Amino acid sequence: MGVVGDRIGPVRFRDRFLQGESVEGSVRSPILSSWQRSRLLGLSPDQSELPFEQDIDLEGPLLRAAEPVLDRLEAIFAGSQTNISLADGHGMVLARRFGEKSMVRRLAPIQILPGFVFAERFAGTNGIGLSLAERRLCQVYGAEHFAERSQASACTAIPLRDQLSGHILGVLCLGYPYTDADPALIPVVRKAAEAIERRLMDQSSAREHGLLQAYLDAAHLARSGEHGLDGHPVAMVDFLQSELEQSDQATLKEKATELMSGDRRAAAEVPLSRGRWVTLVSRPVTSAAGVEGVVVEALLPEDSERHAPAPTHPHAPAAGPPPAFRPHLAPGPDPAGVRARGAPPADGPTRAGRVRGLVLVGEPEVGKYAVAARRRLELLAEASNRIGTTLDVSRTAWELAETAVPRLADFVTIDLPAGVLLGEESPHPTAEMHRTVVHGIREDCPFYPVGAQVSLRPTTPHMRCIATGQPVLEQDLKAAFGWIAQDPQHAELLLAHNIHSLITVPLLARGAVLGVASFYRSQDPAPYGDDDRSLAQELAARASLCIDNARRYTREHTLALSLQRSLLPRGLPEQSAVEVAHRYLPAESGVGGDWFDVIPLSGARVALLVGDVVGHGLHAAATMGRLRTAARNFAELELAPDELLTHLDNLMVRLDREEGGDGPDSASTGIVGATCLYAIYDPTSQLCTMARAGHPPPALVRPDGAVALLDLPAGPPLGLGGLPFESVEILLPEHSQLVLYTDGLIEDRHRDVDVALDALNRALAHPDRAPEDTCQAVLDAVAPEHPADDIALLVARTNAVPADRIATWELDADPALVSEVRAASVSQLNRWGLEESAFATELLLSELVTNAVRYGTAPIRVRLIHDRNLICEVHDASSSAPRMRQSATTDEGGRGLFLVAQLAQSWGTRYTTGGKVIWAECSLAAA
Repeated sequence: MGVVGDRIGPVRFRDRFLQGESVEGSVRSPILSSWQRSRLLGLSPDQSELPFEQDIDLEGPLLRAAEPVLDRLEAIFAGSQTNISLADGHGMVLARRFGEKSMVRRLAPIQILPGFVFAERFAGTNGIGLSLAERRLCQVYGAEHFAERSQASACTAIPLRDQLSGHILGVLCLGYPYTDADPALIPVVRKAAEAIERRLMDQSSAREHGLLQAYLDAAHLARSGEHGLDGHPVAMVDFLQSELEQSDQATLKEKATELMSGDRRAAAEVPLSRGRWVTLVSRPVTSAAGVEGVVVEALLPEDSERHAPAPTHPHAPAAGPPPAFRPHLAPGPDPAGVRARGAPPADGPTRAGRVRGLVLVGEPEVGKYAVAARRRLELLAEASNRIGTTLDVSRTAWELAETAVPRLADFVTIDLPAGVLLGEESPHPTAEMHRTVVHGIREDCPFYPVGAQVSLRPTTPHMRCIATGQPVLEQDLKAAFGWIAQDPQHAELLLAHNIHSLITVPLLARGAVLGVASFYRSQDPAPYGDDDRSLAQELAARASLCIDNARRYTREHTLALSLQRSLLPRGLPEQSAVEVAHRYLPAESGVGGDWFDVIPLSGARVALLVGDVVGHGLHAAATMGRLRTAARNFAELELAPDELLTHLDNLMVRLDREEGGDGPDSASTGIVGATCLYAIYDPTSQLCTMARAGHPPPALVRPDGAVALLDLPAGPPLGLGGLPFESVEILLPEHSQLVLYTDGLIEDRHRDVDVALDALNRALAHPDRAPEDTCQAVLDAVAPEHPADDIALLVARTNAVPADRIATWELDADPALVSEVRAASVSQLNRWGLEESAFATELLLSELVTNAVRYGTAPIRVRLIHDRNLICEVHDASSSAPRMRQSATTDEGGRGLFLVAQLAQSWGTRYTTGGKVIWAECSLAAA
């Protein structure tokens, strides 16, 4: 799921989470972690109250820096439903802008007024709170919001940092309807955040000047020998080793590195443990040898001086990183002859002064490399969360590109073999590469479009990286002749768009080649370097595993879907009772257990069946196959609908018991039940007998266009055991349409069931449509855009057997009447033009009527039906059924049913409320 399978978020998984069920692996990890934190905080999804602060500093540095950027965003999104928010580092909204001014009149105060606090501890999962908690750009879609009030919206939020200290000063957030979600919003938000951070840097000069002056004052106190407030000298100490904890030391070194990379005077306040603060100050220095560098010193405030340890030796040895990037821990004079430009030299050891110490000394480029390394680590950490949020091959490839642009590359293309996209391993990946992703800072760059087949020459960087299994770096594409030779005209177009540097990386996983990713640079004039190549390789390696997992899932999903479709009817049986059309639509998240069936029965009748096994995956599909086979077998026994459901219910109970096991080591496989609707339609009487087991009721479309949901007793779902089912008999006018479906058609978390049923009624109110057209119209109008459950749909238009094609005779249990029935049947066959069938039919009726007269109970009724075949039926009031047996040569009887079996295409017995019917069906084609 992530950008999850549907547009509004994981509604079903959210409900499962709120019910205490595990959804590990089904929801994006940042969202799941935020949900868990929200629950631990005791928040409720229906909570609407948020803290409101009336005292907002409208002249604060963050708001002053952001005002022009917010105005620009408001102009960009003019006329849209976008809500632009600026919050401080605590989650309090400082300002809002709206793409459409009228939104102010429609939205609730919590969505329009500054002052509300959206920190995660108050509002649960939301863009501002999650961005502060995760300390990175975050997106929240629909039901990923913890609060119910935000279910219909989506948002993209990014922290705003102090570029000197790295502290998060605020959050910029774009809110919009979930239907307007667009990956193109991410670079817009990033660019706006960078603009605000640059303006914050420009505003910080006055604060930095004050901090720097504090440092110079402290240095002056140390040289003049002044005393502290307690009357004792305030000396410089080796606080990095003796005063600070390991975590504080790491924090100081990280912030000092940022200052040193600036190659200028700067200052920053750094929070430490136990509520302490340290001021870091950097200034240019020049050694005696004329080497220019930067020194970073730390200044402790007065409240920390009282706990300062005794001074250490002025020449205590430094420990840690190499000399080019070493922390100097000794107090006293400038080390190694280093003297600050513009500061007086130090003559001997420092006397009294504030508590201070030298943190770092080195060349600025070292600091720049360290900052770049940290940014690479941050990108890799973000890639772990952003790549692989779904089990879709193409989407995973897109996530790799979205992660790399714009921090590593300006443009990214990804080519995958066709087999990988289908879930298979490609035997010849380089021969069937297809462009899968084109993503960049602009859309006008003339790369091969998505979907195009890419034929690569052996000299291209792409083929070289596949052949070696290592990334290939081309620092100057104008001189990359192998790349140019692939397509000179295309290369010329790319060079004209200022694309100058390239890294190609093979996508490899478990020894298989999954494709190749290409990273292009255009805006940064500096070409790619080795560090960039290593970073691209690491990103591609992580994405390759995710793509391979998605490929394997695609293969398993395809297999499950193939199994599901193989267990469903491949074609409809020949029968004339109804005209039938059907559809099966699998869920996006996995194959389920929905099925349907059409079963011809004796007497020209037909059985219609729709069912739904709880769950998804191979197990649900296999269970569906077992239930469908059992249902067909029970139908062949001519059971009434309520009796058939009772047998299926018992079967589900046995399956659950057998597969769940009784031992302590046995684990249930999750069979918890199924729903089913079973109907038998008789075209001779136009009566339909139906029963359902927890299944949605069928819809009936009468010939005049009236649509109604049939009020059938619901019955319990299959698998509960012991509960009764009830059949209902309904008269269906000829050419009525009976519509059977599973709950996936009407149930959707994004709409009410009544809305779906209204749409179904409107789609069915066209009685003149053919069943095929009705099926398609129903799916178009009612089926969810992203179905979370399978959909099975069966539409049957009823026919009736004309009265002149049915002949019926009533007779007493008198053997003398058998000859009269035989003569009457021959006459009827002649009137139907079936003289060729007269002899066989006469023998069949003779045996069946004689058997009923001898062994049955009056009244006896004989019926002939001229349908696709000729059907002979003999009804009597007895419930005892005849049984065909092997007669001995000396037996006088027992050969009648054997003769019936030889003359008829099929024969059998079905029981009624008033007795039984012995029937035989003769093929007219055979006659």
